[in-house]
Amino acid sequence: MKVEIKKVDSAELPECLRVIHKSFATVAKAFGLTEENCPRHTSFMPLSFLETQLNWGWHMFGLYAGGEIIGYMSLSKEDDDVFELHNLAVLPEYRHNGFGKLLLDRAKETVRSLGGNKIKIGIIEESTVLKNWYIANGFVHVGTKKFDHLPFTSGYLEWRVR
Repeated sequence: MKVEIKKVDSAELPECLRVIHKSFATVAKAFGLTEENCPRHTSFMPLSFLETQLNWGWHMFGLYAGGEIIGYMSLSKEDDDVFELHNLAVLPEYRHNGFGKLLLDRAKETVRSLGGNKIKIGIIEESTVLKNWYIANGFVHVGTKKFDHLPFTSGYLEWRVR
């Protein structure tokens, strides 16, 4: 299957949100997250969040197959040389084909091209499969934090330009 990664524009945000919701719904189900116990989880994110992020100048990318968006990720500049990776998602029916790695590699290329030296990410710490995937792709686990309003522990990883 031929895929390509392109920057998305405002007209594509509803489709990106559909991909995010469908992708993160599997996470919500696996960890028992609902709008009641975790209303700000990515699987319940409103379109206005993506619109605001685009207006803030976040770098937003779609993974396209046959003209359809099947994956998504975004990057925000947090400091002079530090970026944060957000909402890396691949539709469940397209997983385990290396598409997540393609998106992650594009994130790394983008950060390098913008003069960045580090990518940070926050995940559900208890998601060991995801944590191990990031570690296998060059990230280092740097810590955890438990927030009273979240029904899970937040885990933090970083990748540095070599």
